[in-house]
Amino acid sequence: MYEIDSKLIGILRHDARAPLSELASRLGVSRATVRSRLARLQSDGEVLRFSVVLRSDQIRDPVRGLMMIAIEGRGTERIIRQLRALPEIRHVWSTNGRWDVIVEIGTATLEAFDQQLTRIRQFDGVTASETSLLLSTRKAG
Repeated sequence: MYEIDSKLIGILRHDARAPLSELASRLGVSRATVRSRLARLQSDGEVLRFSVVLRSDQIRDPVRGLMMIAIEGRGTERIIRQLRALPEIRHVWSTNGRWDVIVEIGTATLEAFDQQLTRIRQFDGVTASETSLLLSTRKAG
């Protein structure tokens, strides 16, 4: 990836609605260059989509955290299905290394968050877990 593409992506991560003229000015290139670079990033599959984070998304889940989970044997797919069935689970990622799965949990209260941790730890095959609360959100770039 070219340096200009990396810079373009960095700006878009901060503000995906930035107008082409602003992007061009910040990158020191023409609007046509920005338009063609962005089109190529999308056609190459580097940029998959643009999204919006709403205030209501933050209000809905004032308590959020990441739970790293170690799973015994071949139970990963079964446990992922169980996790995905929980309405408090926002994302599920399979990983390598010490942890087999990482989940993002979102709840209205710390008590509800704790209940979810307890519930997940009781899944047959979960051997260990570690959880980190998400305290604040900072923009990338």
